[in-house]
Amino acid sequence: MDASTIGGVVREAVAQVAVRLRPDVLAALREAAIRERSDRGREVLGQLIENARIAEEDGVPLCQDTGTVWVWLELGADECLAGDLQGEIDLAVSQAYREAGLRMSVAGDALLDRSNTGDNTPAFVDVTLRPGTGATVHVMLKGGGSDNSSAMRMLDPTDGPDGVRRFVIETIEAKATGACPPLVVGVGVGGTFDKVGVLAKRALLRPLTAPPQDTRLADLEAEMLAEINALGIGPAGLGGDTTALAVHAITAPCHIAALPVAVNMGCCAMRSVSVDVD
Repeated sequence: MDASTIGGVVREAVAQVAVRLRPDVLAALREAAIRERSDRGREVLGQLIENARIAEEDGVPLCQDTGTVWVWLELGADECLAGDLQGEIDLAVSQAYREAGLRMSVAGDALLDRSNTGDNTPAFVDVTLRPGTGATVHVMLKGGGSDNSSAMRMLDPTDGPDGVRRFVIETIEAKATGACPPLVVGVGVGGTFDKVGVLAKRALLRPLTAPPQDTRLADLEAEMLAEINALGIGPAGLGGDTTALAVHAITAPCHIAALPVAVNMGCCAMRSVSVDVD
């Protein structure tokens, strides 16, 4: 498989997700608008639904913050990937952002050079292997508000599920308004300090109607969602029942002395797509 093939997928994906709200998220917004008891909350949800319609029909961005580009490549272990993967993805991102007139949002260096790179590169790329052939390319545009509202903590193993739940609720209570609710909340538990945030971000990719990979997480996800919506933060942080549309968790092995937890928030403009490549 040539890296240019992956670049082509990324280029098309960026152009698509910048203007098209994920269908499962749009459906959840419509359902939430029916259930929402707050007049103001219903009004905000109605505006978000209308915004999604206009964006798709007119081919204009869902949000003015067109984000950084995160690409997760799941590559079949029997495949041989040829070429410069980072280079091809960066070329695809640069072309897609210029062609679609999307805002460039990447600084050259977080600390040493805050000047805009001018083409929204580099993209942020993760590569993992899976059995077999082919590949799946996951592309997400991530706005600054939702990523800035994320958090990570190294809990004690004795904190257990209740400790994870408390940390998630505390994070939402403190930071949700800056992430443009209603949210999709990704929770990662396990791994190491440098891996747990990736788990949380991958959790956002799961369709809202799909159960967790490990069904033992279903009750914890439902409990956290209920507690989050009981906070009353509501759509756009203006009050109401719908602070989050879903909470999705992914767990992984970790050191016996550790319990890493990360929260990565997805804003009301969830922009992601997963593409299978033969």
